Amino acid sequence: MIRVYRSGCTACEPSTVDPAEWSMPPDTLWIDLFEPTREEDQAVERALGLSIPTREEMAELEASSRLYRENGATYAIADLITHGDDEVPGLEPVTFVLTQGPLVTLRYTDPRPFAMLIEKLDREPALFTSGTDLFLNLMEAVIDRASDILSKNAARVEGIAAHVFSGKKAVGFDRLITKLGQAQMADARIEQSLAGLARIFAFIGVDERTDTDDARAHLRSLSRDAESLMAHNQSVAASINFQLSAALGLINIEQSSIIKIFSVAAVALLPPTLIASIYGMNFDFMPELSQRWGYPVALIAMVVSVMLPLAWFKRKGWL
Repeated sequence: MIRVYRSGCTACEPSTVDPAEWSMPPDTLWIDLFEPTREEDQAVERALGLSIPTREEMAELEASSRLYRENGATYAIADLITHGDDEVPGLEPVTFVLTQGPLVTLRYTDPRPFAMLIEKLDREPALFTSGTDLFLNLMEAVIDRASDILSKNAARVEGIAAHVFSGKKAVGFDRLITKLGQAQMADARIEQSLAGLARIFAFIGVDERTDTDDARAHLRSLSRDAESLMAHNQSVAASINFQLSAALGLINIEQSSIIKIFSVAAVALLPPTLIASIYGMNFDFMPELSQRWGYPVALIAMVVSVMLPLAWFKRKGWL
């Protein structure tokens, strides 16, 4: 789909004409290609005289393939977070093309920042006068959304910590470790997105289209925000690693306690087992077997042989 935002409008207008007949309006500020067909890609290429990256090219991770200049346009491919409210958000590449005219975006997903920008366009249609203005405000929405997702992940990790260190013997460590793993995956995807954005801000900062005081100040602000969010995200990652180590340590302590109980029980039962073994032997001459007190004395000896080791373990602090 080709969606066009024109100067002074309050919304993006989807194109309803055949891509072969499509032409760019002269007052276009933003061309948003959302899940475009090959014919729609070619229509935009003809209108701008530029090449549009394919989906396979967008998926490449090399910096040289994600940040480059070609035919007077600047290309930047960023990994944006999708489904940020899920336990494990997604990560999808989005292409931004800064031209001498409109901003071009190419995406196969619908990240929340695009809806945030469209809402801003609806409120303040006269705020944007160029594709560069739109790009900077879209990046601001991306940073704001990343901050929200990071805050939710940090709060989730804090909640897990409350369970890990609750002091209870049975806190469902298997479930907690699963949640920590999901938080770590979310943390890694946030880090990947923010790192890519930081590279984009540095690359765009030397572009002639941002060679104004306002644009450079805006980019510096975005770069500082990205760096502070990455620092926060790294502290969340450290907290996840600490909690994972603590959870594994507590599991080991709990397992050691269980093993200790079985070990103590085994040692405590050794003496009565010895006594029972002695009186289970088939000897012809065992004088106490013919005595009335022989059986109760054997029982008492078994009980005493259990109590003495337990008392010793308790005195040593092993119980």
